Amino acid sequence: QVQLVESGGGSVQTGGSLRLSCVASEYTYRRYCMGWFRQAPGKEREGVASIDSDIRASFADSVKGRFGFATDNAKKTLYLQMNSLKPEDTAMYYCAAERGPCIVSMNVSAYDYWGQGTQVTVSS
Repeated sequence: QVQLVESGGGSVQTGGSLRLSCVASEYTYRRYCMGWFRQAPGKEREGVASIDSDIRASFADSVKGRFGFATDNAKKTLYLQMNSLKPEDTAMYYCAAERGPCIVSMNVSAYDYWGQGTQVTVSS
């Protein structure tokens, strides 16, 4: 059972930046696909970004050019760097892991393990 813990959410103004962290209970992102998802009130959960064990990444069109990945192997941590934030980025953000073999995917149902979420609020 993989455990994922997100942190780093907060409140920022439009144009600001945040870095979300996902700490895994084991060295996941070399054996799993990892994803970041978000869910705004009244909306379905949607994929934001995904990365596979070969460090191939995919981003939703809405965040391309603004969001990026980083990893810290020693800390078993996956980061989502979010720049140029917009009010429409406001949501609860979740980290997820999919058992391998897998490919990058924004499909919620493909993922096996989920964190508890961290709230991101962007004000105009």
